[in-house]
Amino acid sequence: MAELVGNLLVAQSGGPTSVINASVAGVIQEAGKNGMIEEIYGGLNGILGILNEDLIDLNEEKAKTIENLKFTPGPALGTCRYKIDFKKKPEQAARDMDRLFEVFQAHNIRYFFYAGGNDSQDTSNQIHQEAVKRNYEMRIIGVPKTIDNDLPHTDHCPGYGSAAKYVATTVMEVALDVGGMATDDGACCIIEVMGRTAGWLAASAVLARRNENDAPHIILLPEIAFNEEVFLNKVREVVGQLKYCVVVVGEGLKNAQGEEIGADKSRLDAFGHPVLSGAADRLAELVQAKLNTKTRTIKLGYAQRAAAHIASLRDVEESVMCGEAAVRAAVDGRSGFMVKITRTSEDPYQSGTDLQDLNDIANAVHLIPRDWISEDGLLPNEKFVQYARPLIEGEPKLQYEGGLPKYAQLDRIAVDKVLQPRA
Repeated sequence: MAELVGNLLVAQSGGPTSVINASVAGVIQEAGKNGMIEEIYGGLNGILGILNEDLIDLNEEKAKTIENLKFTPGPALGTCRYKIDFKKKPEQAARDMDRLFEVFQAHNIRYFFYAGGNDSQDTSNQIHQEAVKRNYEMRIIGVPKTIDNDLPHTDHCPGYGSAAKYVATTVMEVALDVGGMATDDGACCIIEVMGRTAGWLAASAVLARRNENDAPHIILLPEIAFNEEVFLNKVREVVGQLKYCVVVVGEGLKNAQGEEIGADKSRLDAFGHPVLSGAADRLAELVQAKLNTKTRTIKLGYAQRAAAHIASLRDVEESVMCGEAAVRAAVDGRSGFMVKITRTSEDPYQSGTDLQDLNDIANAVHLIPRDWISEDGLLPNEKFVQYARPLIEGEPKLQYEGGLPKYAQLDRIAVDKVLQPRA
């Protein structure tokens, strides 16, 4: 393995998590220990910021600030959903690649780390392949993150444990409220959580259950085709028994035809996906119309991916671990891989890291196994609980100021631009 001396660039992409900055902190702190890495830069707003040569000098940040990043939600470096798309926009993609490598060369970037989910790993893979094609000596490692927990080949994804902890806690608290107000009239509360294709986050709500009658009483997952009759019968049964029913639904819930019931096809996101924000509303309309039961909806929205105040300490520690492992792998001469988490022991739970070829990761989706879901498809079973429960354990000790968490803020000292503005 030949030594490679040069500068490091780290960036973030896609929807953030409450621990995405912990991975960046892991990258920065591990890089600072290695003499082959000279300067440590951050790319603002992901690949889009790098195209615009918007880099900041992370060596100029206080060590205390970098440490506190581990407990700070939101993307400290900024993020984007910009896609380098050779299939649909080949000419633009070619220009983007030329520009990226101009930036890399201008700032002697030899190490690049991109923290993100499915689409971000695809971008990392494309950059790696382009570096090989251009014979530009550079090491690219993807750092996993996503509350959706749907990246393949990794036991789980940084960000998932904390989001799962927030979802289960919120469902538990909402259920105490709804159940305490239940009357003979009956009530149904439907809570919508994120998860376009996979139901890992919705499924995590099952961790709130301690007894058979505890909420949530129904969890609807994108992996299981929605059956209106089965759903309504179960709501009717639970309300009849308990006077209330709490339902959790993944935003990507699909009907028997594979259509997302909450999709707004008139609005597309940056990757061409229909905007999802209506599954709970559709279900509420159904319950009110068919069962004449008072129904409320809750959408957890950004809170489920930003709730650092109730993060999982294990999630924080594993996110840092992934950032550190990425740097070590790159310094050791590896490129074109994503760090993955391995579960080395079940009881007691223990984990480590390994590497997976980015070709195996990009644009692939990991779904909940069918045998981790009840036969009627309305709740995850004990296999899922055994998998997920260790991931939410531990509570970080946050710094507080004026009764509120004191989160880190980067000084964001800009690196001087040397190129002409992007065309």
